[in-house]
Amino acid sequence: MLGIVLAGGEGKRLMPLTADRAKPAVTFGGTYRLVDFVLSNLVNADILRICVLTQYKSHSLDRHITTTWRMSSLLGNYVTPVPAQQRLGPRWYLGSADALLQSLNLVHDEQPEYVAVFGADHVYRMDPRQMLRQHIEDGAGVTVAGIRVPRAQSASFGVITPGPDGHGVERFLEKPADPPGLPDDPETVFASMGNYIFTTKTLVEALHRDAEDEQSVHDMGGSILPQLTARGEARLYDFGDNHVPGETTRDQGYWRDVGTLDAYYEAHMDLIAERPAFNLYNRQWPIYTHSGQLSPARFSAGGIAGESIISAGCLIRGQVTRSVLSPGARVDPGAVVQGSVLHDNVRIGRGAVVRGAVLDKNVEVPPGATIGVNPERDAELYTVSKGGVIALGKGQRVS
Repeated sequence: MLGIVLAGGEGKRLMPLTADRAKPAVTFGGTYRLVDFVLSNLVNADILRICVLTQYKSHSLDRHITTTWRMSSLLGNYVTPVPAQQRLGPRWYLGSADALLQSLNLVHDEQPEYVAVFGADHVYRMDPRQMLRQHIEDGAGVTVAGIRVPRAQSASFGVITPGPDGHGVERFLEKPADPPGLPDDPETVFASMGNYIFTTKTLVEALHRDAEDEQSVHDMGGSILPQLTARGEARLYDFGDNHVPGETTRDQGYWRDVGTLDAYYEAHMDLIAERPAFNLYNRQWPIYTHSGQLSPARFSAGGIAGESIISAGCLIRGQVTRSVLSPGARVDPGAVVQGSVLHDNVRIGRGAVVRGAVLDKNVEVPPGATIGVNPERDAELYTVSKGGVIALGKGQRVS
């Protein structure tokens, strides 16, 4: 089994957090990068040879993978970033399917029976071995993982229409405006999670057919899955049937696409709820990362924090509530941080107020400044999402 992680997207909807980095390299949950979730799922399932295909602004992502994800070279295991190499001519990737086509040398080198092609920027736990088991039992060419979502959200996903047996795929529609609901729940559809398991022969043949189609958009959801569905080779795997050790009834089946600021913010709020919707502390199916050599978090000068995640190296001398702080964040005396996400080395000055904001690394909020207090002023100075989340990019100045 070879794992291929698609990590080359620009992440435009997550700006300004992606202004200087690829989306899979964006910090999440204090100490993690988004790519850590898919890599942890694959490694926990003993898929130990993994290629991460990169393209846009990949330096920090490449560095994180090479310094964190070191496998046993003695056993031939690896997690390696693979940049776009223009193997088929002087062009970059035209889409996710073209990225795989241009990287088929990785498949030919390993000669796996099956290839897991997973997305790089979702928050979830999953045991891919259970999906592989169904793939083999069904004799499928490709199995796509699907999750039930409200029909009203279908325009954001590839939508799968299952066959009568629940495993077959009758139709695969990429971001449809008005798809049919499921027979047992008309207001729900199966959304593609962007995770696929291929029989190697099927994958290689499908990519070559797609490359010959001049009308194709060369995308996995827009091209490859509809092609294999039409050929009767696609099957659906219901993510709701997947179970990992140590899960709770609350976080079983949890999956979030954090491709927008609002979704990114809401997923953080899931972490700090009184009963977290996603449990970062499951030691039986851990999410791995590299947190650096930092001293423990410190609270002094009356500093307090409640319903929050406080990472190592933080210095809290003000008040923090319902927030997630990455390593090295500093909150000075009299400062108030509420419902916010602070990335590495953010400093909140004395008496400053920050509410409902996401501050990228190295942002300094001067003493007495406010963010999230005056909506009209915030809209003039910063990025504000549809849901009202205020976002400042890496090192952005605060007035």
